[in-house]
Amino acid sequence: MRAFNSVKRPLATLLLACAALAAWAQPLEVEGIKLEATSQLGAAKLQLNGAGLRTKVFFKVYVAALYTPQKATTAAQLLAQTGARRVTITMLRNVDAESFASALNDGLRDNHTEAQFAAMKPRIDALNANLKAVGEAKKGDVIHFEFVPDAGTQVTVNGQARGSVIAGEDFFTAVLRIWLGDKPVDDKLKNALIGG
Repeated sequence: MRAFNSVKRPLATLLLACAALAAWAQPLEVEGIKLEATSQLGAAKLQLNGAGLRTKVFFKVYVAALYTPQKATTAAQLLAQTGARRVTITMLRNVDAESFASALNDGLRDNHTEAQFAAMKPRIDALNANLKAVGEAKKGDVIHFEFVPDAGTQVTVNGQARGSVIAGEDFFTAVLRIWLGDKPVDDKLKNALIGG
């Protein structure tokens, strides 16, 4: 009987570990939007770190998901990561380009000093031009803010690149601060993106 128990315990542990791994690798669903557990960006396989809902007043604006090379549990860890990364935004309502760009600019300004913001101004202008190239973000559109090593930050809408690639990994990290900085656009969304 003792030999049987010594086999049962490791087997039970193995089964629990497999179940936990299977649950971790499952797609996540937020507001009816299915988000895959992994995402490919060039040669990099990214992990879904977290996802959540962006609200403004009482409106549901978009679902955001953060894909990173490695899962992390703090904003500081996420901002310190390097390499390919992606923020996926799935629109839940129509938002004109000017309002979308303005909200992102506010997030950048709120999470950087005046000097930092001024130093990034040419790249922020390029991001604004990319967003204007998108035009109105329509309900159901999937917008990616991606960092591709050896290239830069790019914006894609429904799989199509929009505007120019913006150089510098530091700029993508600055963009991430919109959602992960000390003054995020939405505290609940920040918590969701860090897997809370």
